[in-house]
Amino acid sequence: MDKGKVLDVLRKRVIDRIDVTKDSSDDDVWQIIDEELFRFSRDRNKGSPIGIQEKLIYGKEIFDSIRGLDVLEYLLKDDEITEIMINGPNNIFIEKNGEINQFNGKFTSEERLRDVIQQIVAGVNRRVNETSPIVDTRLKDGSRVNVVLSPVALNGPVVTIRKFGSRPLTMDRLIEIGAINKIAADFLKILVQSKYNLFICGGTGSGKTTFLNVLSNYIPVNERIITIEDSAELKINGIKNLVSLEVKQENSEGENGILIRDLIKSSLRMRPDRIIIGEVRGEEAFDLLSALNTGHDGSLSTGHANNSKDMLKRLETMVLMGIDMPLDGIKGQIASGIDIIIHLSRLRDKTRRVMEIVEVGEYESGEIKINPIFQFHEEQEGNRQKDVFGELRWTGNKLNNPGKLLAAGFNEEDLKYRSE
Repeated sequence: MDKGKVLDVLRKRVIDRIDVTKDSSDDDVWQIIDEELFRFSRDRNKGSPIGIQEKLIYGKEIFDSIRGLDVLEYLLKDDEITEIMINGPNNIFIEKNGEINQFNGKFTSEERLRDVIQQIVAGVNRRVNETSPIVDTRLKDGSRVNVVLSPVALNGPVVTIRKFGSRPLTMDRLIEIGAINKIAADFLKILVQSKYNLFICGGTGSGKTTFLNVLSNYIPVNERIITIEDSAELKINGIKNLVSLEVKQENSEGENGILIRDLIKSSLRMRPDRIIIGEVRGEEAFDLLSALNTGHDGSLSTGHANNSKDMLKRLETMVLMGIDMPLDGIKGQIASGIDIIIHLSRLRDKTRRVMEIVEVGEYESGEIKINPIFQFHEEQEGNRQKDVFGELRWTGNKLNNPGKLLAAGFNEEDLKYRSE
């Protein structure tokens, strides 16, 4: 009997013995597992008994399949894995050190995978079924989860998990790995402390949420912060006066849902010093800009775009999803609401870099002016097909609007653009 069949038999025996009339503890489950492993090994003793090492492995897998998230438990504990992609019960792929490979484990059945999915979504009061087959949710550690079921997914349930490390990244670590240099990091630190409105953009997997978390470490600890997200994944450290808000799904009748734009409006009545919105995807962009233009400085958010100019265009489109207003008015709101755009990218060598830091200027002659301050320059070295060598350099342009800087007690000389 192969390992898969052994596990199926043992798991069924253990489940049959668990008393569903009482709340069995983990110790109770482990005792039953140990007893069944002993019994199974004894029954096979004349053939090929289960060895001690096998018992340990089988026991852990059986426990995880009953009380944990099955094969996911092993993958979630590996800090080097950054993404888990499940394409049905038999095909699991992982991203590790920037490379995607197939994992040799699998779920025992599609039914078991569905059980794990329901366990995940129920943990944060979400639901997913054939009527509502798509959901964005999260694990207890904040890892982002997307689930797609049939009839949308044709080859079985699809689960994608974006993992977050157990130890949050710091700016020092980002400098160490070359994602940004110290001059640009110090520049952003002063801007955050001076309550400039910063918007982080980039493609999928470019590190937007991670970078937002890192920048939040520069927020003074005595401020009141409101975070707003589809699925709570931000890890704001050191702020005692912190309120975290999360979107609520509609019920089965399509009612009582609470959207990001509802949370933004509510947050304005909570006396925030800053509002942090995990990601802007649609019509809530109008509510964000309204908040930024009514005195809520120092706010942070992220969005998907290929570069800073594209992000401005996308914001225009997103605002039009929520309200019918002249394009001139929208562009004026964007120009006056957002101060700085930071563009991140995941390059061909799988590294994540800050590609540019630009200042958003005034709206003139039908165009939002931008002032590039730092830009990434690639050097012609190494294997052009694989490695990326380069650095973030000062463009020679300085900050045009130092008003918030001065109001916060800094001088323009405090901003360093290059090594001295």
